[in-house]
Amino acid sequence: MRLARDRGSLTFALLMLEGLRAVEISAFVAAPFAGATLAALGAEVIRVEQLGGGIDARRWPIHEGRSLYRQGLDQKKRSVAIDLRSQRGRELVVQLICGGGDAGGIVVTNLADADWLAYDRLVALRPDLVMVAIRGTSKGRSAVDYTVNAGIGFPYVTGPPDWEGPVNHVLPAWDVITGALAATSVLAAERRRRLTGSGALVELALSDVALGVAGNLGLLSEAALIEEPRGRYGNDLYGSYGRDFRTCDGRDVMVCALTPRQWRALCDATGVAEGVAAIERAEGVDLGDEGERFRYRHKISALIEPWVAARTLDEVAEAFDAAGVLWGPYRTFKEVVADHPEAAALEDPPQQIGADTEDVLIEGLGLSSEAVAELRAEGVIE
Repeated sequence: MRLARDRGSLTFALLMLEGLRAVEISAFVAAPFAGATLAALGAEVIRVEQLGGGIDARRWPIHEGRSLYRQGLDQKKRSVAIDLRSQRGRELVVQLICGGGDAGGIVVTNLADADWLAYDRLVALRPDLVMVAIRGTSKGRSAVDYTVNAGIGFPYVTGPPDWEGPVNHVLPAWDVITGALAATSVLAAERRRRLTGSGALVELALSDVALGVAGNLGLLSEAALIEEPRGRYGNDLYGSYGRDFRTCDGRDVMVCALTPRQWRALCDATGVAEGVAAIERAEGVDLGDEGERFRYRHKISALIEPWVAARTLDEVAEAFDAAGVLWGPYRTFKEVVADHPEAAALEDPPQQIGADTEDVLIEGLGLSSEAVAELRAEGVIE
């Protein structure tokens, strides 16, 4: 069984979750990313939000009045817009969450603190309910990726060595990781439900995910056990050898040598073996050890930098590929689109928020066309 990606997106040839239904009530990135992952794997994901769109319905980047951010995260989902401030609207959503037979009863949300979405209330209506609730912090404090990242230490080891203040990264990493964990949690809880008949409440906090990842990567143990704090190393790869170089035609490349084979390939491709040997003799070190390569990275880079600077990107690519060097060119988003125009094309056409409301209410809740018309007349739906 093989998964195949289409156009660089989370689109899989085998829809392994076909027949599974999840209701997503969300905003921002983590919960929608979880829903997008499930939808890409073939699940029916119904995104429910307030009439006119939720708080992130018009988030930048905007093109022709539509949020490309939202459009990307909503691929393959069904969109339902309901007046969530009304009692009738909330009742409909609860019915949608708790219905769906064996395939339903799954909800992913970052709005679980709302009384009407409380797990205890929903599980009383459907005992095998699976809820994945995403929060900023486990203590109930509001937080988003950017505030969580500020408090976990990464901004003080990101950026050039001589920079004094924090440096944020652009990728909302904690949102993305939490979203992926939320999707995994749905699958784990649904498997448990199939085996035991029991539902589950899974609570994920962005701050806990960040803490766990920092711990898994050894960063917190390093801080506790090693007196010297981790510094900033710019684009140098900590603990091994890797850094950026610029070619004579103004292109930047990232070069890494993590393994002995990669290190030999880099030395062979750039012709620096003799200079490397001279460093080893002078310093009494073995640069075959990746830790030593990190310690003497500046001397190594002084050998490699002129070689790269004397060549074009094409010449560097030819030499590196022939030798088996671990490397890659830096590209802007514009350059990525130029190289992979198919990756920029969203698979689904722009979707109107609430476009599937009537169909979902009829198919999912068994409402008649007349009942849907009454809801529209009452302003519960549009």
